[in-house]
Order: sequence, then C-alpha cells, then structure tokens
Amino acid sequence: MQQLDALTREASALGAGEYAAVDARAAEQEVARVMQICNACRYCEGFCAVFPAMTRRLEFNRSDVHLLANLCHNCSACLHACQYAPPHEFAVNVPRAMAQVRAHTYREYAWPAALGSLYARAGLAVALATAGSLAVFLMLAIALTGGLNTQPGDANFYAVFPHNLLAVLFGLVLLFVCGVFGVGVARFWREGEAHPVEAGAIGEAVHDVLSLRYLGGGHGEGCNNESDAFTLARRRFHHLTFYGFMLCFAATCVATGYHYLLGYEAPYPLFSVPVVLGTLGGLGLLVGPAGLLWLNVRRNPLQTDPGQKPMDRGFIALLLLVAGSGLLLLALREQASMPFWLALHLGCVMGLFLTMPYGKFAHGIYRSAALLKWAVEKRRPARLKLGGD
Repeated sequence: MQQLDALTREASALGAGEYAAVDARAAEQEVARVMQICNACRYCEGFCAVFPAMTRRLEFNRSDVHLLANLCHNCSACLHACQYAPPHEFAVNVPRAMAQVRAHTYREYAWPAALGSLYARAGLAVALATAGSLAVFLMLAIALTGGLNTQPGDANFYAVFPHNLLAVLFGLVLLFVCGVFGVGVARFWREGEAHPVEAGAIGEAVHDVLSLRYLGGGHGEGCNNESDAFTLARRRFHHLTFYGFMLCFAATCVATGYHYLLGYEAPYPLFSVPVVLGTLGGLGLLVGPAGLLWLNVRRNPLQTDPGQKPMDRGFIALLLLVAGSGLLLLALREQASMPFWLALHLGCVMGLFLTMPYGKFAHGIYRSAALLKWAVEKRRPARLKLGGD
C-alpha cells in the first residue's frame, strides 16, 4: 500500500498527460498487490477464469495484469466471499482494481489514444453530442435536397437517402471501427508470451463468450449487485443486449442480400425476415440496456470504479437511442414525418459505431481476446511465471 500511496502522491504533482501514465501504473500495481494476497489464499480459485490464470504466476508483470483485468467479468462474487475485503487492513477489492486497469487498457489500446481519453472523461456528453450532431447534419442534408417532401404512405427510406450512399457511408465507418479494434487487439495480443492458437481453444473461447459463462458468479447462481444476494439479472440483460445487437446486424445483412443478390428492394413488409429480425433486435436493445442502466444505478459502489460511470452510461444511452429511434422509425415509416425519424436513427447508429472503439463496447472485444488467450495458455504445460518488466 505504501508503494501505491507514493505513486498517487507522485501523480498529483504532474500535469494531465503525465498523470494518466502514473495513474495507470498505480492501478496495475494495485492489481499485482491484490493478486499476491489472493495467490496465498486461493479461496476463490474456482470462481472464474481470473483465479486459475493467477495460480500459474508467482509475480504479475504488466502483461499479466492486463490479461487478468480483461478476464474479469466484474461479477463481484469474490468481493463478497473475501475475508480480506474492506474494511480489513489488506483492503482486497478485486472487482474495483480490475475495473480500473481495464479502463486504462481501453485508452491504451485505442487509436488515436486522445479519443479514448476524451470518451473516458465525458462518455455520456460525447455520445449524445456525436449522435445529435450527426442527426442534425443528416436533417439539414435532407432539407437542402428536398427529401422532407415525402407523402404519407411512402415508406421508402431510399427515396430520402439513396441505398448506395448509405452503403458507402456506413461501410467506411465499419472499416474504421474494425481497423481501430484490429490495432487494439493486436497490441493486446502481443503482450506476454505467444502460443499457437488451437481449434479447441477457439471453440472454448467462443462458447464462454456467447454463453457469458463467467457472469454466472462463483457458484453459477449469478452476480452480486447491490448486496451479497446472487442474481442472474445482469447476465440476462447482457444477453438481451448482445443478441439484440446481433439480430439487428443480421437484419442488415439479410436486407443487403435481398438488395444486391435477389434484386428485392426495400421497403419490406412487416413480416419479412429483415423487419422481424430488426424488430426483435430492437426490443432486445431496448430492454437489455434499460436493465443494465437500472443495475448500474443500484450497484454497490465497492464493486466498480466510479470514474467509469460516464463511459458506461454513454454507451447505454446510445444503445437506447438506437433501439428507440429504430422502433419509432418502423412504426412511423408511412407517416410524413418519416425523414425526420430516419435522420435521427441514422445519426444515432453512426454515433454508436464511431464511438464503439473508445467506449464500453470495447470491453466485449478485449474480454473475448482475453478469454481466447487464457484458453490457449491453459493448454500449455503448467509453468509458474515470474513477473518483471
């Protein structure tokens, strides 16, 4: 603790840019301190992937800490089971220590890093400003081209924005997002030892990601939220959010196939495959994030990093805006106000995608990479790793 206090005092005497680096180092050393204590105790060894990975190490260098932090799903079962948790003098708080390091890894792996730092400080404001400004821009573009002059009953979105224009715009945004995440995952993967990736490891990691295995808590009964009572609510709301997003993506893919491969152009009937998939996905993206926001507000402050609330809530707000505007657009697509709702929805979607690499969405990408890394590592012969930079 003395070393952590010294680093914190050192950070307070530095400028803003230098503070971020020292603060990250302090967070990493706190995880290393906590893991040393946990490694001696091992009461929580069967709780999640963090603790088996921990037992393969005697000391914890930077790459080890980054792996363990991104393996942590913040179920908080270990905090409520820990005999050394606050107010004990050891003050072992695994969920908060891991959350603080995860936030630093999002900024470190992001490109350009300045955008990651901005979103971390003011995530809600950045999310709303990005979506709002893009929506206003699209509304002005519609007004200048006369696209507001639609008649009731005209549900053709492409009469407002040509299909090929939207495909190019969102294609470029998607390429940018994939490129940023590609850079980040490559940086994360290069840390530590490199092992060949086997098919079995990929299958295990995919299963753990899709099932949210480690949101089951230490005994499979769920997470702890505001108390030591177990609940599966967090796992279910995450599932609704994730699969809602995937259903919306599937709807876009099917509609694209209809347009380019079958020559079947929108608008599509209410009971067509793209519309049904998009509606179900939109409902999932409405209920899931609303539930996560409710849990976030009620969460025990000891279980998380209070400094991440702007980032968490900015991401949730964008998901709710995307889902809500999309469902409204579907319901009002035959009204004269359709171009307004279309511009609002497209602005929210583009805002979501542009901020994805810098906000809370990043945790899903790096957590998946960490699960794959762990699945690969545990297939190698056990060899206790010494830390060191």
